[in-house]
Amino acid sequence: MDYKKLGERIREERLRLNLTQAQLAEAIDISDTYMGAIERGERGLTLDTLVRLVNRLGISIDYLLADSVSDNDSNIIEQFRQIIDGHSLAQKQMAIHVLRTLFSHLEKG
Repeated sequence: MDYKKLGERIREERLRLNLTQAQLAEAIDISDTYMGAIERGERGLTLDTLVRLVNRLGISIDYLLADSVSDNDSNIIEQFRQIIDGHSLAQKQMAIHVLRTLFSHLEKG
């Protein structure tokens, strides 16, 4: 896990929302000192803190962890499964049609 890159992304998103470290720390119920250490990549964070953080920043966990999760075929397929899980068969078929159309256009360009 690259905590430095994770911290940089958190800082970028905090600044995008015009929040101070103290404001974000208070919003997710951690100390200012801990927030600073997270942003500098000096400390990791618990899953509970990570969830509160992404919810407050309005971003996804996969965005924050992009440098730590490898992209291989099985991970990509799992991401597709997560996206379509819970949708109707008709919606899944529509999604496949959209993907086929997209790939068809990508191959032409």
